[in-house]
Amino acid sequence: MKLGVAFANTGPFAEAEGVVALATAAERAGIESLWTVEHVIWPREYDSRYPYSPSGKMPGDESSAIPDPLIWLSFVAARTTRLVLGTGIVILPERNPVVFAKEVATLASLSGGRLQLGIGVGWLEEEFAAIGVPWERRGARTDDNVHAMRALWAGDGASHDGEFTSFHDVSSNPKPPGGRVPIVVGGHSDAAARRAGRLGDGFFPGKGTIDELRRMIDVVHQTAADHDRDPSAIEITAAHPGLFGDDPVGAAEELASVGVSRTIAPAFMLLGGDGVDAKADQLAETIVAPIADV
Repeated sequence: MKLGVAFANTGPFAEAEGVVALATAAERAGIESLWTVEHVIWPREYDSRYPYSPSGKMPGDESSAIPDPLIWLSFVAARTTRLVLGTGIVILPERNPVVFAKEVATLASLSGGRLQLGIGVGWLEEEFAAIGVPWERRGARTDDNVHAMRALWAGDGASHDGEFTSFHDVSSNPKPPGGRVPIVVGGHSDAAARRAGRLGDGFFPGKGTIDELRRMIDVVHQTAADHDRDPSAIEITAAHPGLFGDDPVGAAEELASVGVSRTIAPAFMLLGGDGVDAKADQLAETIVAPIADV
């Protein structure tokens, strides 16, 4: 079982000193990956419901810094050699896929292929309005963006004729290593699970009990099979509250029993506050090493 750090680009780790401290300590501790979050803007007032809190509101306030995921991860890449760089997630329908494909490929190339692109359709309608992207059909736009980016990454003279983006015989360089960036579909809905099964290299549900995870993973696997894809090739990432209890190995084993191979925990729980280096050393001994063989 691998361990990743979520919400990595928030709080004290949003600033340069915190990025370096987190990245170097995480790599030394044997943590496998860092995963960012994204919001381009923070409306002071919004009616959209944040799905990961009972209050329906994002933690923090409009003054909270949320650095751009790719720029923040570029800083991490420059100070590390092994850490997987994960976006967890970027709101893909808000992005221009041709421009974003170049940005993603550049980071993937410069980091030696360490990038995993976690994507989601978004929940904050007011953000879409501020950016000028239609809220409606954002799921279909997400799928189209994935296909457009993959065409640009795969080779020169690329063409794509989609509902939202079209181009013919164009090239975008640099290419990511192997002509591909793993795409991890985020979200805890059946629609997200089906999207992961259709076109994802991974699935990253943001929440869910073991029974809920089992059901969503079944949806991923069945959808993959229905589309002549190998269900076992889709990597599953999920959290477990027991990771910080008396039996982290048991928590990891429970996750593994439903097909999870990477567990994640928030940065503020793993390495937040003062003494990041000391916390990383303790984490390596109490969680990273014990769950590694699960």
